[in-house]
Amino acid sequence: MDDGMRRLTAESIPIFSEGIGLVLFRWSALRTAVENQWGGPDSRFKADQLAADLLTWFTQSREPLYIDDLEAILDDGMFSFNVEVNDGSVEEVAENLMVMHEECLKGNFSTIEHLREANRRQAANPHVAQIVNDDDGDDDEEDISSNMNLDIPRSESNVNPVNRSVNVPPPTVASEADDGWTTVSNRRNRGRRN
Repeated sequence: MDDGMRRLTAESIPIFSEGIGLVLFRWSALRTAVENQWGGPDSRFKADQLAADLLTWFTQSREPLYIDDLEAILDDGMFSFNVEVNDGSVEEVAENLMVMHEECLKGNFSTIEHLREANRRQAANPHVAQIVNDDDGDDDEEDISSNMNLDIPRSESNVNPVNRSVNVPPPTVASEADDGWTTVSNRRNRGRRN
């Protein structure tokens, strides 16, 4: 079977769909755009539509899945919020989604379980994010960025209000393939937009 044309099982599609939502929810740039309604009063709908578009791309594509195409979908989704993301998080989110998709193809839902648990912990302890945000020390910045399982919301100081160019740390999702490596197809086609 061609690796580029493998499909999720009917049972794994709803789980993968949930995983897409969890990854997008943890993406600070998107969350900030929705919370501030940068896409207008239907910002929540636009975020939901992005998640639906991603699921459709992963499940309905007739061509091999390339990370550059996924990044273009994410970029287009953020453009609908009038936001240009230039912090590297689009690439990070795309990579996390590709890894999660590969795991789901193998029936491995550990990353999604990890995201669920992180959300439960965050919901149970919402004050933890506030306490960390109140610490303005630069010394802790690297430690905070590397511990994104809480996905600490960033202040508005990381957003350029003129063009809403976002500069927030990208999310990280802990995941491992059976051998510790994951191959992600990469094709350069940045100039092409659908």
